[in-house]
Amino acid sequence: MTKDCLMVWDGCLRIIKKNVTPQSFKTWFEPIRPVRLENNELTISVPNKFFYEWLEEHYVQLLKTSIRQELGERGRLLYHILDGVSKTPPPPVEQPSNKPSSEKDNEPVPGVFDAEMIKNPFVIPGIRRIKVDPQLKHNYTFENFIEGDCNRLARNAGMAIAKKPGGTAFNPLVIFGDVGLGKTHLAHAIGNEIVQRFPNKAVLYVSAEKFTNQIIQAIKNNAVNDFVNFYQMIDVLLIDDIQFLSGKQKTQEIFFHIFNQLHQNGKQIILTSDRAPKDLEGIEDRLTSRFKWGLSADLQAPDLETRMAILGAKMEQEGVDIPNDVLEFICYNIKNNIRELEGVMISLLAQSTLIRRDVDIELAKEVIRNFVKTINKEITVEFIQALVAEHFSVPVERLHQETRKRNIVIARQLSMFLAKKMTNKSLKAIGETFGGRDHSTVIYSCKAVQDMMDTDMIFRDTVSDLEKKINMSLNT
Repeated sequence: MTKDCLMVWDGCLRIIKKNVTPQSFKTWFEPIRPVRLENNELTISVPNKFFYEWLEEHYVQLLKTSIRQELGERGRLLYHILDGVSKTPPPPVEQPSNKPSSEKDNEPVPGVFDAEMIKNPFVIPGIRRIKVDPQLKHNYTFENFIEGDCNRLARNAGMAIAKKPGGTAFNPLVIFGDVGLGKTHLAHAIGNEIVQRFPNKAVLYVSAEKFTNQIIQAIKNNAVNDFVNFYQMIDVLLIDDIQFLSGKQKTQEIFFHIFNQLHQNGKQIILTSDRAPKDLEGIEDRLTSRFKWGLSADLQAPDLETRMAILGAKMEQEGVDIPNDVLEFICYNIKNNIRELEGVMISLLAQSTLIRRDVDIELAKEVIRNFVKTINKEITVEFIQALVAEHFSVPVERLHQETRKRNIVIARQLSMFLAKKMTNKSLKAIGETFGGRDHSTVIYSCKAVQDMMDTDMIFRDTVSDLEKKINMSLNT
């Protein structure tokens, strides 16, 4: 039975893999495990309720198609949800279908996770609702939070929360990552979106440091109960840099009770941290275990294209027009920190204004020296052409001309291959430096070189030697 179960799911994965991006496949399908196969019903185990809801919302048709191709028209899919609270999986949840209600009464019920509204017996009748200043930065929104592979999960989870605060599986949402990657921006964006959609909800953003200082003041004034009562009335609580609660035992104790009360009442909790919940030091186990109840989503360092999109969007927002080559140069040298990226651009604009000089690559190099110890030397296509031409003992000019001589063709194709691999130039830009050829010629040349490397060991060594020479030039 286990073998059949694995075989069916492997078949489904082969179908799914052809219809989604590699990143989506890795994020949403690799963590799934097949559990059992009975009567044309495949049960799969998913990590948490968030996974279940996401699959149902975004991939339900693809899942149905793959199941039917593997099991036929009567094939169905069931879920086990591992919610992170209990090691024992809850009863499977059936994929929504049009099955008649007259079938087996003991089968899983669709929509079992739709929470019912239950009256809270501890609410004091007639209590006046307070108006809370959310303490949000209004310029931090989803519209100016650029999405990329580095932050897609966290952003999508945040948007889902904004549409249904306290009503999703990811409560709490823990957003973690290194400094300067957008944790605070995303937290504010979620809060701003909720305020816009639900004006009557009490939303509050507070840093962990400020939260701690408020507790100290409450203790001094003998007003801890008032402090706790205030926070328990919040509908959406956003606490930034939760790692700063480390070692603060009394603050953690009070926050523990606030967390429990909010969570039990279906209120939304959003936390940010510079590390994953499992890596938090000096935080009580009972708190870190609760942080894992919902979803932990990390923000990673953005790739070059995402960095350019982020910086370009910020400059457009400021009404500043920056040449694309300057934008690319800055983003190529500042790789890990968006705040540092913004700092470089602010300094660049300030320098340009003060000394009345146009923004260009040379000015960008001068500014960046204040931010990074060494600037990556640029590898130009022309440098690669000269190096390869010297190796093959042919004039550089011949690489630009039409010819069928084998050694010149190979030299030209290899130059294009190395230019694509070792520079940031586009295919079109590379082609233009080889006598005005188009991007399709560059693609063909790269494929031809790769094929030769796969079949000719001597040629592969030649390519490796040339790459080493190019890299050595960076240190001279």
